[in-house]
Amino acid sequence: MRQRGRGFGGFGPSRRGVLFAGAAGGLAVAPPEAPALDDGWHQAVLERYFEHGDKASGGPGDTAVGAWLDSELTAAGYRCERQGFQAPFFDADEASLVIEGAKAVVIPQAVVRPTGPDGLTAPLRLALGAGRLDGAIALIVLPSRRWSSALDPLVEAELADVWRRGAVAAVMITTGPTGDALALNAPAHRDPSAGPVAILAPNDAGPFLDAAADGVMGRLTLSGRSGERAAFNLIARLDRGEGRSLVMSTPRSGWFGCAAERGSGLAVWLAAAHWLAARRDDIDVELVAISGHEYENLGGAAYLERQAPDPDRTLSWVHVGAHLAARDWHEYGPRLRPLPSPDPQRYLLASPQIVDLFRQAFAGHPGLEAVYPATVENSAGELTNILKAGYPSAAGFFGVHRFHHSRGDDMRCVSGALVRPVSDALRAALSGMLERGARS
Repeated sequence: MRQRGRGFGGFGPSRRGVLFAGAAGGLAVAPPEAPALDDGWHQAVLERYFEHGDKASGGPGDTAVGAWLDSELTAAGYRCERQGFQAPFFDADEASLVIEGAKAVVIPQAVVRPTGPDGLTAPLRLALGAGRLDGAIALIVLPSRRWSSALDPLVEAELADVWRRGAVAAVMITTGPTGDALALNAPAHRDPSAGPVAILAPNDAGPFLDAAADGVMGRLTLSGRSGERAAFNLIARLDRGEGRSLVMSTPRSGWFGCAAERGSGLAVWLAAAHWLAARRDDIDVELVAISGHEYENLGGAAYLERQAPDPDRTLSWVHVGAHLAARDWHEYGPRLRPLPSPDPQRYLLASPQIVDLFRQAFAGHPGLEAVYPATVENSAGELTNILKAGYPSAAGFFGVHRFHHSRGDDMRCVSGALVRPVSDALRAALSGMLERGARS
């Protein structure tokens, strides 16, 4: 049973939201004007999102972004509340792999199993082949891909294999288009792994691969504070008493700065929020900025279970996910060279009854013009859960750009000029949906 109101975790409606609703009580108040949703506005949103630093669930950056959006949406006329939940965390003091003559920073793989401050010292061994790995730190070289999740069947199979062969720790090398270490999403409540797991950048892997070929001793250290901490989804509503809602969701948390992965979607979502507030459609509007995304949609599942409107009260649900407008790059020479165009490895799915609206709106947008009919089988992220929950009309965006889940996902990877055309197109699709809904 979904329950409105305070949610769980003790967060209630924001005071600003209550005061706005009280001041407007019963009076015909003109909706606020939308800001100029041009390249400059989108650039400013991207920069403000990025300046808050790493966005790990419940951390300072994620919390600050949530507070900023609360203030922004309350000023636009929404009634905001925070739905609290607990998310895992690991604040590293040391995350490294060391051999004589070489040291590399690694990413502790969530949910983290720490080694303690003294680290774990053992021979390095390559995971290739079928021999025993008893007492070893196994080096797993993943094939070239834009990696995203530890639930990838190959990742799960490789880890299960090295534990079965007696390894005491594992270091995965996420071979990909940038040479960076790529953090992998993971379920918040999965059973702990048999040993500590870390991610090593391909760019740093050479000395360690050589060492593993000879069984050289190495030390893996994953030390720091870990446990669970409070995180929250920000929910913003325009309650017009219509009994049907347009729902728009977007994740706001992620492993690092997430300029293009998260920032592009958040800017498009926020632009649509301002545009919807300035209209007078006969529809309620419900927005949610989701934390806990990197723990396999933890916050999205909490919202869907406890706070989301019922499917039969929902006109449509649009999920504005990852990589709406990340920069493309030429893989030319020893380093990537930036292009002024968007990476086309981005995807758009829509329910059959609204596919035509999205195809019309996104014609000419590389990657997004191929709008796929949305199914549970071909969707990803939070959209999968939305479809499983039975929402009859839904659309969603997702993708994996070159710097996805790497520390390199910074302001080089996105711009207002790249994001604004996608933002315009989404509002065109929403306009068609609202007009169609008004006639039905």
